[in-house]
This record gives sequence, C-alpha cells and structure tokens, in this order.
Amino acid sequence: MGGFFGVAAKDSCVADLFYGTDYHSHLGTRRGGMATYDSEANQFRRSIHNLESSYFRTKFEGDLDKFTGRSGIGIISDTDAQPIIINSHLGRFAIVTVAKICNIDELERELLDCNMHFAELSSGTTNQTELIALLITQGKDFTEGIENVYRKVKGSCSMLILTDDGLIAARDRLGRTPIVIGRKEDAYAAASESSAFPNLDYEIDRYLGPGEIVRIRPEGVEVLRPAGEEMQICSFLWVYYGFPTSCYEGRNVEEMRNRMGYDMGLSDDTEVDYSCGIPDSGIGMAIGYAEGKGIPYRRAISKYTPTWPRSFTPPRQELRSLVAKMKLIPNRELLKGARPLLCDDSIVRGTQLRDNVQVLYDYGAKEVHIRIACPPLIYGCPFVNFSASKSDLELITRRIIKDLEGDSDKNLDKYATTDSPEYKAMVEKIREQFGLTSLRFNTLERLVKTIGLPKCKLCTHCFDGSSHF
Repeated sequence: MGGFFGVAAKDSCVADLFYGTDYHSHLGTRRGGMATYDSEANQFRRSIHNLESSYFRTKFEGDLDKFTGRSGIGIISDTDAQPIIINSHLGRFAIVTVAKICNIDELERELLDCNMHFAELSSGTTNQTELIALLITQGKDFTEGIENVYRKVKGSCSMLILTDDGLIAARDRLGRTPIVIGRKEDAYAAASESSAFPNLDYEIDRYLGPGEIVRIRPEGVEVLRPAGEEMQICSFLWVYYGFPTSCYEGRNVEEMRNRMGYDMGLSDDTEVDYSCGIPDSGIGMAIGYAEGKGIPYRRAISKYTPTWPRSFTPPRQELRSLVAKMKLIPNRELLKGARPLLCDDSIVRGTQLRDNVQVLYDYGAKEVHIRIACPPLIYGCPFVNFSASKSDLELITRRIIKDLEGDSDKNLDKYATTDSPEYKAMVEKIREQFGLTSLRFNTLERLVKTIGLPKCKLCTHCFDGSSHF
C-alpha cells in the first residue's frame, strides 16, 4: 500500500520528516524516499533507497546531513521509486503518491500520444508517480491538475506535493486511503498514519475528506478544493494495514479490533482454553475475544521481531512460504495438551495457515480453532493492492469455489452471502483443507457495524464485489 509524511515548519523540518516517515514503515517494504526544499538555497534535495534488504532508518541516517529546509515530504512505498522532482509551467515540485492505477497502460499511451515522455522507469515499467505528475502538469494550476488526476485515474490516488510555497495534500477522490493533518507550535504535518504524530508532539488537527485538496504552510491550512460527499474508504485499514494507535475518520484501529473480537467471543459457543493473536494485526482482536468469551489471553505464538518485523507479502511464492514459516515461533509449553483459539486478520492464499497449523499439532495442541477478523476474500483488490494477487484464482476462496463448482467465477454472490449454503460449504472446505477443529470468519455485517461508518462509505469490494471507480 505505502504511506507518506510531509512537514511545513518555521524551523528545520528534517528531524520530524525523518522520524515521521519512518513511522509508516509497516505500510511498505520496497522503496523509501525523502525530499526537502531549502528556500535560502532555492534548492530541492532528494534521496531514494531500496528497502527490501534493510530498514528506512538505517538507509537514510547517513543522508540526513545533506537535507536542509523547512518543508519536506517522505514516502514508504510498496511500489515505485519516489519522490519524483518535476520542473514544469507550474514551477518545480516534488511529489509522492499512495496509489494504484488500474488503467495505467491506457494513460501511458494517451500521454505518449501527446508527445510527452517518461524518464523514471520502475523495474522496466512506467513509474506511476511520474505519470501522476505529468497529469498534474496538464492543469493551469495545481488544483486543476489534481482534479485531472481524479477524472482520469481508475483505482486510487492520494498525494503530497512539495513546492516552494509549502505542501499540497490531496486525498483520493473517493477517500480510499486516508490523509490526516497534524499541528504543533510553528509546524503542520500531513500523514497517512496518525500514529506518526504523538512522539513528534503533533496533535490531530483534522482528517481530509474524499477528494479534498489543501495547501499546508507553517501558519495553517488553506482549502483549495472542498471534500466531496461520496466516500469508499478501505475497510482493511482497520482490519490489517493500520498501526494500532492510528485513527481513520476518528475511529481508532486497536479499539475497533478489540470490539470486533469481543463481539465474536460473546457469540461463540466453541469450548477453548485461551485465545491467541497471530502477530501483529490479530493481537487486538484476540484480546477482545478473550474478554468477550471470558477466557485467558495467551501468547502461544510470538513473532521474532529482531529480524522479522511486520512486512508485507514478498513477490515470489518461495519467499512468501519462507516468511510465513520463519517469522512466527510457537510456544510448545503453552500448546501442549491445549485447545487454543487463534485470531488473525485474513486468509488470502493460505500460505501461513498451511505452514503453521501442523506445527501446532506437532507441538501437542489437542485442537486448533481459527477466527478471522474479516469475511472471506472473494475478489482481488483493484484499489489499494491489498491481496497483491495477479489473478483472483490465487485467492484460496476462488480455488475452493473452482473445486466446488468447476468454475472459479460461478455463483460468487452466493459464496459472498453470510451463512448461505454456498458460503458454509466454502468455509467447511477451507477448514478441512488445513485440518482445523473449527474456522469462522467475521461477517460483513458485523465488520461494518464495528467500524461504525455506513456501508456506503466503506469499500468492501474484496468481500462482496461492490466497486466504485
């Protein structure tokens, strides 16, 4: 997915920019970048590093001395190299994006036909942040240019732009990804994650609305384009992506996970000895489940955090299998003779489940029960790249549906309907495939209720196929 952080301050922004960007490291693993503007030198400064073999801080600490200025932007990207620096009729600017462009080939051809060119290739393909920058330069000003992006991009796109007059923050037209504004004395910041603010002494000032565009200066925030009414914020922000202390639309991630687990525990009649969260995103749910059911919470599985911090799915299957097995260490003493109930955020391909469930039995568990924070994933994500699937058939649900129907695309609406005969058959086949004593998914209805926003304001495409481009 990726996440960004930007600062406009009356004094040096470098320390806040460095640490604020680093606090988005849970959102991506491929590229990191920072850019600052030094008004005294009238100069942009930029660094981009590959993060696939190391962490943001270790890559950028050696670069900090070269950064100067009172305004800057940073990015942790799961896609292309950023920031991009552009010189155009709008002036010079640097840009970072959190985006997924479904029609990138079409837009690339359109721009090439207009005699434009692309200089920043990512793994041999067009850098989508550069493409977005070129769409912006088609406007007479930044607001018109960003509105051009909103009109033409299918998928999602939020961005931060660094100019010689502060920052411009623009949230995705349908608000699929968040932007929150923070303030402290003599500085304002914009971030994907509000968890970046507390240790840097920022307070949440406001959440940008869908399609809203603002200019950020040290003195305050100016609205360039008001928010729209329609919103499709990604429901996985609360289930999976979000850091526990973050808030989106005023709703805290950890509180939502606790409440969701509590509700599931309250209504679950399965007899188990304790609940355990699969680190990291399943922990809040498991704590809530234990409270709702009146059972202990135990850490029967722990993540080896010194070398396996939270990371997104590697691109190659052999690496995915290795990560799923190696980063989690079961506790034999807690599993021996026990009936654990494990809480996790989702089942995408089933790699982690396949590689770890048998280990629990080998370590002496009498039964293994699984509870999943979201409904079954029936559709790949076209908007924020959650499932990272090249095809829907990579999803375990689609493989099961193909086994049951002979066609992975058949009767999807029935399989997506809570407690329909098709839904129950699919869940039972998944349970059997992994040798689980019991398996239950959160319902779409409960997920929407727990988040607390109207369903029409949430993107639930992964679960029920509803789409708004």
